[in-house]
Amino acid sequence: MNTKHSLTLCLLFAVASAYAAEPAGIPAKGYALFEKSGSFKPLEFQRHAVGEHDVLIEILFSGICHSDIHTVRGEWGAVSYPLIPGHEIAGRVVQVGSGVTKFKVGDHAGVGCMVNSCRTCEQCRLDQEQYCEKSRVLTYADPDPFHGNEMTQGGYSDRIVVSQDFAIKIPDNADLAKVAPLLCAGVTTYSPLKFTHVGKDDEVAVAGFGGLGHMALQYAVALGAKVTVFDITEDKRADAMRLGAAKYINVNHADEMAGLDSRFRVILSTIPANYDPTVYMSMLKRDGELVIIGVPAQDQAPRISIAALVHHGRRKIYGTAIGGIKETQEVVDYSVTNNIYPEIEIIPVQKLDDAYANILRGQVKFRYVLDMQSMRGNGQPRDEQ
Repeated sequence: MNTKHSLTLCLLFAVASAYAAEPAGIPAKGYALFEKSGSFKPLEFQRHAVGEHDVLIEILFSGICHSDIHTVRGEWGAVSYPLIPGHEIAGRVVQVGSGVTKFKVGDHAGVGCMVNSCRTCEQCRLDQEQYCEKSRVLTYADPDPFHGNEMTQGGYSDRIVVSQDFAIKIPDNADLAKVAPLLCAGVTTYSPLKFTHVGKDDEVAVAGFGGLGHMALQYAVALGAKVTVFDITEDKRADAMRLGAAKYINVNHADEMAGLDSRFRVILSTIPANYDPTVYMSMLKRDGELVIIGVPAQDQAPRISIAALVHHGRRKIYGTAIGGIKETQEVVDYSVTNNIYPEIEIIPVQKLDDAYANILRGQVKFRYVLDMQSMRGNGQPRDEQ
């Protein structure tokens, strides 16, 4: 064999060895949109391989968040298709990497809105990975620089691979289907109540009484606050009072909106549509805080003038996004311990299009949760966990 052929064979052997050394990806199935105006269809795809510090989670339940709808419809900016949404994920660990210490096979685990971050910037060191200054990776529709810039795909699927550092431990006694929305709706509303130090006898308001709002109400009540709920319909009045509201106000009833100036220390706005923030600013006490949680579509985003900020002097308005991993674990533990859960309707994944339509019509109370095992069954949700 001449030298040229020997070098060629060596090169081919080296390339083949390199490929053989690469860990195999994980085959997965999900339900995806292939265009923003389309309907959900099955998609087979690859998750990245289970690394040394990763866990493979069999997804059992996945909540439907309003932000899923905004994202897949391009209402918060352009996205790439096909796209599998879902960042309220609860399931069971079925494989662990050799360096994993946080989980063992069989443990229940969850994934929220993030699957990675740089771990080194100031925000990450403060356990505020949601504000990572370098490379936060969202659970879906986000290029992942830690895995070759692959586009992340979410929880409307049968399995997910994630670092143990971004997986949430779910207690064995938890109601697993109801835990799923805690990974977004729970921490998103719990976090601002904690950092505004809401406590006993505080006057607090929740504007918007949907998936986020009904969690905010339950947490604020548990912390001892007197809570007023604002919404646009009569349909939710009884539910708000049942969940502990001191008062329910229909914003379309002028008599109910009267006499509320300088009333509340904290108002959480979960409203996902256009509205006038100055209406709620006027209800704040001096040095009160209007915390924006709900994010409408870009073409429906509320506007507020500089003059309004001046004329409503020393009333604060600002936004907040989800919560870090440490706080997400805290809210799951707190919720399970205190039996604080979202009110849900479990549906098979095949009813995704109907669920989206109902959410847009305001016809869900309060959170749809997908039974992901329906992908392998007869299309009907299961009664047991």
